[in-house]
Amino acid sequence: MTEDFGNSTVPVIAIDGPSGAGKGTIGRRLAEELGFAFLDSGALYRLSALAATHHGISLEDEESIGTLAAHLDVQFRSNPENGDGLILLEGEDVTHAIRTEACGLAASKVAALPSVRQALLERQWAFREAPGLVADGRDMGSVVFPDAPLKVYLTATAEARAQRRYNQLLEKGGTVKIDEILSDITQRDEQDQQRTVAPLRALPDAVLIDTTDMNIDQVIDKLTSLCQERLGIAT
Repeated sequence: MTEDFGNSTVPVIAIDGPSGAGKGTIGRRLAEELGFAFLDSGALYRLSALAATHHGISLEDEESIGTLAAHLDVQFRSNPENGDGLILLEGEDVTHAIRTEACGLAASKVAALPSVRQALLERQWAFREAPGLVADGRDMGSVVFPDAPLKVYLTATAEARAQRRYNQLLEKGGTVKIDEILSDITQRDEQDQQRTVAPLRALPDAVLIDTTDMNIDQVIDKLTSLCQERLGIAT
């Protein structure tokens, strides 16, 4: 497989960072404002983990999960009722199932498997289409799109990220304990930072944005300013 990172003439805004930093929400909104495509790379790893669970495959069975990841039967659609994103795995709506804390931890485990990461590379490169792409994940700038003209590292304290997740789950009517969420986030940070393949880290050429005391609008304003400064793209 030739690592050409997709169509190199198409600009990519690579947004990396730990779980709960707001990458997905912010990345999706930025893509909408720019008219760019959006890649939620974490969804692919969550889907691989969920598919493995559905098929009774151990999360330590690298060969089987790698094969599964390479042939994922997944569809990203728009919900006709409200326009929100809809994710189908083998024909089943798993939009909410892949967002659970348990699935996130499982995704972190399979993301440490080299064959899984390799299997998902071409799928991620395929999202690089004109006029541009906003890609969020943990190795967008370091591995998947190292030639991205704008790399951003979003972060926040573990406590702030846990509080945000807690609030989201409460809004959905869930029964959750913030201490458990904080423990899950801390565990996932450790898994992502210490894995031997593409560990989570802030690159020297990435713009670091700490969102602990920022709201979404403030982060978007910062990013749109960066797009104009670095890429000459105005919203």
